[in-house]
Amino acid sequence: MNRFAGSAFTLAAPAPSRSTTVSQSGTDVAADPRAVALRSLSTTCRSPMPLRDHSAASASALTAAAVLTLCATSGRRQAGRRRERRTVARWAKAKSKAKDDATDGGAVVKPTFNFAYWAEHAEEVQRNADNRKFQCDVAEIVKIYHEHRSARFEVQQLAKKRNEHSKLMKGKMEPEERQKLIDEGKAIKEELTSLEGSADELEAKMNSLALQVPNMSHPSTPIGEEENATIVRVNGEPRTSENAGFKLKDHLEIGAALDLFDFESGGKVSGQKFLYYKNGAALLELALVQWATHEAVKRGFTPYIPPDLVREPVVAGCGFMPRDGEATQIYAVEGSDLRLAGTAEIPMAGKFMNETLIATKDLPQKLAAFSHAFRTEAGSSGSENRGIYRLHQFSKVELFALTRADIEESNKMLEEIRQLEEDLFSSLGLCFRVLDMPTEELGAPAYRKYDMEAWMPGMQKWGEISSCSNCTDFQARRLNIRHKETYTTKGNLEFAHTLNGTACAVPRMIISILETFQNEDGSVTIPEVLRPYMMGIDVLKPAS
Repeated sequence: MNRFAGSAFTLAAPAPSRSTTVSQSGTDVAADPRAVALRSLSTTCRSPMPLRDHSAASASALTAAAVLTLCATSGRRQAGRRRERRTVARWAKAKSKAKDDATDGGAVVKPTFNFAYWAEHAEEVQRNADNRKFQCDVAEIVKIYHEHRSARFEVQQLAKKRNEHSKLMKGKMEPEERQKLIDEGKAIKEELTSLEGSADELEAKMNSLALQVPNMSHPSTPIGEEENATIVRVNGEPRTSENAGFKLKDHLEIGAALDLFDFESGGKVSGQKFLYYKNGAALLELALVQWATHEAVKRGFTPYIPPDLVREPVVAGCGFMPRDGEATQIYAVEGSDLRLAGTAEIPMAGKFMNETLIATKDLPQKLAAFSHAFRTEAGSSGSENRGIYRLHQFSKVELFALTRADIEESNKMLEEIRQLEEDLFSSLGLCFRVLDMPTEELGAPAYRKYDMEAWMPGMQKWGEISSCSNCTDFQARRLNIRHKETYTTKGNLEFAHTLNGTACAVPRMIISILETFQNEDGSVTIPEVLRPYMMGIDVLKPAS
């Protein structure tokens, strides 16, 4: 829920007291309603009355009794509120201590995998992993899971035996008998230590194998490669040289004529796939970022600027791990556990790591984060490597959301994110299409994923400009993000659902704008919605 957009601060006058009485000096004094009732009842009982006024006395006494009953009820309510306030205070204190411990000790998190579900649906889980091209052995994981459960049961039984044995040591006994009990106790302790070690080894192996299991897939998700994606809708008509009436250029040609990109300096300073934006391109980046953030805030998203460096357990918890045979896309900082984030989704999910949220107060969360994204782009090749389509560093506005552990609620949130993205690209005037992505394009975390591809006239192809995904509880289980309904709810902790989407990936948006709105004279018309952020510039023109 957004506490940023539309907020206002007002000073409220103090509420009047429930009842007042006037002292002999004429000063208003707050009076306890119970005291008023008691005085009324006392006066009624003491005052001499004729027999005919007994009914009035009875009514007065009943009124006073009712007031006392009401006050008692009010007192119980106040006591309940005090208990709730104490619960909230204890909760806040525990939460603050957990954050302090996490800050001092680093990003420590223990994943909680859904082994019970996997054991009951082993074939379905394996088939899903195969469809997503993830190499994992669900049957082996389930086998170890059952072995681990048996080992833990033995540990519990032996621990119970040890506790019962320790009770035998109490009281007087012969030295020989005591020594016998001591020896038996040592043997039990050694056996228990051995069993606990075996159980811990099984758990470590089970968790290591579990990391390779991807999220389940939505029933409507197409199976197979990217070519099998379902086209949900197409917005606008692709622009071509034929319908434009002149030969369209790609963004590299346009950028050279308008002096927008400095690849030479980028290569000299940082290497390949780095550049300096300049002139209109620099203004376009700033305009796109501000506009996309403002539009998200209008829809109830809270703006954030997160760190670009995150700890490795946070990256792993988000499921950003290469499949077998794939190169990593994550930059690592040598000599530390820090990684350069490939998307703001990672630090935004990490923000809630090891936290238990109160659903009635904290959910849903809707966040819009501006950050830089860093990617090695290992293994990429082809025409997409030209220009600014694939870079090692770029700016992005990311949408991130948390909901209750309710598939209907998170699916609804996914459609809300998707609608925002579609509205953004429509208002820019882009031609784009929405794809329901197939299993091999989901990665590990996504339950369902939509891609948005814009038609890039100069490149004469569709190019991805955005996506949005529902990750259900995949990331929450690995980052320990839980929720309960209220402060006072006992038990029933559930793993939240996480969602993400791209509001604006700057380089792809710049390509789409330059190629879509190019004019025959070499100029580029700025989309109307961006003009308030472009210092009065509505057309980028070549230098005369």
